[in-house]
Amino acid sequence: MTDSLFPEPGNYDAFLSILKQRIRTAQVRAALAVNKELVLLYWQIGKEILQRQHEEGWGTKVIERLAKDLKREFPDIKGFSARNLKYMRAFAEAYPDEQIVQQAAAQIPWFHNCVLLDRVKVPEQRDWYIQQTTQNGWSRAILEMQIESRLYERQGSAVTNFSQTLPKPQSDLAQQLIKDPYNFDFLTLGKEAQERDLERALVERIRDFLLELGAGFSFVGSQYPLEVSGKEYRLDLLFYHLKLRCYVIIDLKMVEFQPEFSGKMNFYVSAVNAILRHPDDQPTIGIILCKSKNKTVAELALQGMTQPIGVSTHQIGDVPDQLKGILPTVEQLEMELDNAAAELEKQEQGRLET
Repeated sequence: MTDSLFPEPGNYDAFLSILKQRIRTAQVRAALAVNKELVLLYWQIGKEILQRQHEEGWGTKVIERLAKDLKREFPDIKGFSARNLKYMRAFAEAYPDEQIVQQAAAQIPWFHNCVLLDRVKVPEQRDWYIQQTTQNGWSRAILEMQIESRLYERQGSAVTNFSQTLPKPQSDLAQQLIKDPYNFDFLTLGKEAQERDLERALVERIRDFLLELGAGFSFVGSQYPLEVSGKEYRLDLLFYHLKLRCYVIIDLKMVEFQPEFSGKMNFYVSAVNAILRHPDDQPTIGIILCKSKNKTVAELALQGMTQPIGVSTHQIGDVPDQLKGILPTVEQLEMELDNAAAELEKQEQGRLET
């Protein structure tokens, strides 16, 4: 008979796992609650400053005085610098409605809001970035990067036939999924680079690639083989999208879009649906990613296609030709680092011997 003070290991492990998950959930909720209260406090302070400046005619120097007085009264609390008080005033000016603050801005950390105040001036765009931050858990650095890459303008702007080939709301979700252009500035490829060079570079930097693709993409493979009637075909890149619940094929091109690309992709999508797609999966989507495109040509090329296909472009960081002979390669940099480390080790050994 098992002593009740010492439960069976399996039962105890399960019990401990449940408790750990509850504690972590409570910690997250507590952190979010603290953040929300802090953001609301800063909004209220900013509102009071605005109101006093408007009604009492206080000048901008009052913020410097207020910062000193608040620091003197609350020496252990950070956040009452003159710079941050100015952010509070700007925050209250940008969001005059407290309900909107509670529903949106208070859902992200304070310094995320400061980034948005500095970098995004259009309220609709600011609200969109807040929504994306809460959905995707963006850090401040990622938020800054997405703003810098003009993600708002690029989202959902690709040429597609989704409205004709996918049911709603799948068509709307898929449309928002695809950007134009895709920003591959994390890559450095010469002008002579071919499709396989781009594919290889993207796979080597898969984390950056997935971040640019957006939340929900799961990498399945590159040069993924499909056998149709005894002949093998290979897909450049194959993904599965967890939110759309479908396969996504990406065909890479280092040239301008050509109408025949859509026919090839139409075949690839049909083949994946026939061979890989599970009955519970949504229809497969194809993305043709080109160096450039003519919008009219792309729209006409997609009109006769029966499968959902999108056409987008990519931007790649390029090394100027005049610098290619000057900048060191990765191998050269690694060799230099190894030599420097060996020299430091030699010097340290000599110091110890003396």
